[in-house]
Amino acid sequence: MGEDRAEHPLSAPASLSALTRLWLASLENARRLSPHTVRAYAATLERFDDFLVPHIGGTATPAALAALTLADFRAFLSQRRGDGLANVSVAREVSALKTFFAWARRHHGITCDGIAGLKSPKVPRRVPRPVSPADAAGLIAAVGDDARRPWTAARDTAVLLLLYGAGLRIAEALSLSGAVLPLGNTITVTGKRNKTRAVPLLPVVAEAIMAYVALAPWPPDREAPLFRGIRGGPLDPGIVRSAIRAARPALGLPDTATPHALRHSFATHLLARGADLRSIQELLGHASLSSTQIYTAIDAAQLLDVYRNAHPRA
Repeated sequence: MGEDRAEHPLSAPASLSALTRLWLASLENARRLSPHTVRAYAATLERFDDFLVPHIGGTATPAALAALTLADFRAFLSQRRGDGLANVSVAREVSALKTFFAWARRHHGITCDGIAGLKSPKVPRRVPRPVSPADAAGLIAAVGDDARRPWTAARDTAVLLLLYGAGLRIAEALSLSGAVLPLGNTITVTGKRNKTRAVPLLPVVAEAIMAYVALAPWPPDREAPLFRGIRGGPLDPGIVRSAIRAARPALGLPDTATPHALRHSFATHLLARGADLRSIQELLGHASLSSTQIYTAIDAAQLLDVYRNAHPRA
């Protein structure tokens, strides 16, 4: 094992930081992960490098990385827990480390036996909390009413209808360009990992988009974002989230009523009306059916609430 490790520096950059830069570039170019995921991975490896220098007493070279034991990784995670990390965040750190070391083994021959035994903490699967159809409609209307300008009111209404009426992620809605015009019965959406899918467009959603286009100060441009901020640049998702936060109190809605909750509501309401999971999976752009099956738990929870509130023997 030691002889194998001695060969690793010959085929790899001299430090963890240099390896990390190559790895992050490969993630952006080959796997086409979201910028958010790449930033999170980069932060994890930067923290790990900062931990290793005093922990091993020097630069984290390829040979040093290969020699790391399970105890070394646990020491890092213990330090992170000391920073107040919950299980879900620790699990993300473990995922980033495992992904990095798998890449380092394949591309640079750095085989670290210690990482193999590292386990992620158990994270309870969170069931999304959708809003009712009436609350979704009220929230969308309230956000539009609160906007300062007619065109931003139309813009925000169109964006939220894309989340609730078409099941888009907020990043997917804001990444649409003027190329989607003129609208048809479907729009092509680019989701995670640069995968595209066709999403049916309800008439009410299409009408909202066209109402925004008619009022927007800038004419649609195939190369420019469809939804724009006040100065004409891409609309910041924080603006949409802030608008929803401001609208919630008057409607008596909880903090869980977020833009993403509207997407969850789209899926839950489809399921309640008899749509099959495979169809919902395609509409949402989930890579695996297991990601979509969480909505069966939501539906069951809603049925239980109905039972408790309405059944004479509940």
